[in-house]
Amino acid sequence: MSFYWVKTNSFIKRVFSKYCWDIPNNEKKIYLTFDDGPTPEITDWVLSELKKFDAKATFFCIGKNIKANLSLFEKLITEGHSIGNHTMNHVNGWKIHTNDYIENVKNCAHVLEEQEKTGSRLLFRPPYGKIKKAQSKILRKLGYKIVMWDVLSADFDRSITPQKCLENVTKNVKSGSVIVFHDSIKASPNLKFALPKTLHFLKENGYTFDIIH
Repeated sequence: MSFYWVKTNSFIKRVFSKYCWDIPNNEKKIYLTFDDGPTPEITDWVLSELKKFDAKATFFCIGKNIKANLSLFEKLITEGHSIGNHTMNHVNGWKIHTNDYIENVKNCAHVLEEQEKTGSRLLFRPPYGKIKKAQSKILRKLGYKIVMWDVLSADFDRSITPQKCLENVTKNVKSGSVIVFHDSIKASPNLKFALPKTLHFLKENGYTFDIIH
C-alpha cells in the first residue's frame, strides 16, 4: 500500500518552498487540477461536469496521450482550461537519470508547442509528485513553474471508497487550495462519484474556480 498525504502539511511546503503548493487568496478561489489525460470518454465526461458548474481547471497532460487524442486536447483549450506538462511518458523522477527526465519533459513540451494557444506550457507537475533536486533546478532555470498540490483526492487509490475520495476534498479544502483529480481510467470509479459532488459542495459553499497561470 502506497503512502501519501491527502492534505500537504505546512512543514513540507516550507522545506520545498520553491514549488507551488497552493495559491493563497481571500476570495475563496480554488484551483482544480486533473492529471494524466487526455483520456477518451473520461476527459470528455470531466469537461461536461465542469461546464455544468461554469468551472475552469488546469489539466496536466501526458505527451503521448496528447498525441493520441489531439481533438480532445484541443477541446481542453477551446473550453478555456489551462494546460500543463506532465512529462511525455509519465516517468517517475526518483527512478530515472536526470538527463533522461529532462528530455522526457522536453519531449512533452514539443508536443505542446505543436498545438496553438497553449500559453501555459511552462506549468509542470511531476508524475507521482516525485522529482529530484537536480531535475527541479534545471526545470526552474528553464522557466517552469512546478505545481504540486494542497489537497489530494486520492481518486487513483482503488482501496478507498468513492465517499472517502469525496471527503478527502471536502474536509480539507480552503481558499487557495490546489486540488488534484485524475482524468484516467484507473481513477474513474472514484472520480465519477466524487467530482460532481465536489463541484456541488464547492459552489454551495461560495467557492469559485480559477485556472493556474
